[in-house]
Amino acid sequence: MICLTKPGKSDYSIPDVYGLSLIVDLGNKMKEIRLILVDDHKLVLHSIAQSLGREKDFCVVAETNTGKSAVKLAADHRPDIMLIGISMPDMNSMEACRQILAENPAIKVLALTMHSEKVYIMGMLNAGASGYILKSCTYKELLTALKTVFSGKVYLSREIAHLVADQTMNGESETIDQFSQLSLREREVLQLIAEGYTSKKIANKQNISHRTVDIHRNNLKKKLDVHSIAGLTKVAISRGLTSVNL
Repeated sequence: MICLTKPGKSDYSIPDVYGLSLIVDLGNKMKEIRLILVDDHKLVLHSIAQSLGREKDFCVVAETNTGKSAVKLAADHRPDIMLIGISMPDMNSMEACRQILAENPAIKVLALTMHSEKVYIMGMLNAGASGYILKSCTYKELLTALKTVFSGKVYLSREIAHLVADQTMNGESETIDQFSQLSLREREVLQLIAEGYTSKKIANKQNISHRTVDIHRNNLKKKLDVHSIAGLTKVAISRGLTSVNL
């Protein structure tokens, strides 16, 4: 379904702090919501697109199964919401979220995933996502989540809301550490190191020299205060850059 009109700024841009009041009733004032769907499973994309295509309040303007193409599509279409999965073959979802919002801060990002671990939840929220919903949700809950983030509020699946509340109360989400100071290229190299790529393969994948990769590798060790590949891999996993298991 192609969307011919784009709604203006929401009349319901009400801020919320990972709140427990997760549902908003927009009544008859709901505007058509333009979405881009991102997931590495094509069957999931097709199913969600087909279902949302029958809803009068939603318009799917594009679909993709990679993080890099999601960033490009966001710039091209400027949707209201990006519904994005966590696992991507070329760019992790947190990095895609950061890049999308850096260029288009008005876009709302809603994560839809099977991962209920805190590292993924906080990784997406810290990257700027407006919500996090599990794939075990009902279709009705998905619609509620989409309408909620569109209104300017945060939506969290009830199964994970307590994890965010605990993190916020402990003040952990406010911590500014070495990882947050890494450049985009450094985070990309860190992800590839954790996934087992050699310096030569990283250089080819990133279109940079072998020497530049080694410089990034050494800078990562210094900035993160780790001294081995295993240490870098643990950091990448703990920050949700990869789901590789040690």
